[in-house]
Amino acid sequence: MNKPVKAISGFLGISMFMFGILKFVNPFKGWYMTQVEMSELPFQELSYWAGQFGEILVGALFLLLIFYRNFFKPSTHFGLFTLANLATVIMMCIAVYVHIHPSVPNEVLPLKIKPPVIPIVFGTLPVVNWTLYQLKPSASNT
Repeated sequence: MNKPVKAISGFLGISMFMFGILKFVNPFKGWYMTQVEMSELPFQELSYWAGQFGEILVGALFLLLIFYRNFFKPSTHFGLFTLANLATVIMMCIAVYVHIHPSVPNEVLPLKIKPPVIPIVFGTLPVVNWTLYQLKPSASNT
């Protein structure tokens, strides 16, 4: 895992983990509940819990892959790394949908803005991360 991948994975790990935890605490909990309800996501109860625990688990997985890299076989590490990045992209696609849904008010969105800037950034980072992982690391960036 080269330095840029470690940096992006660390950022995603900490951010996703913390965003998941914040959804258990008011006012974030109330905002998140409103987002799920107003966006008319299917299986609202499942969507509510999957969003919270999904972010926590993916964040923890990114951090686990950074700090316990040698614990995994390379193929297992790559599979889990791919899973974490793919799960983040999927969650951010759903977040983009929530942002652009006309029934979701600005007041319950991050930064109180309707354009899905944060989900697009957080949805692009895993794609960059996974692509950089594929590059052969040089001796200077390992």
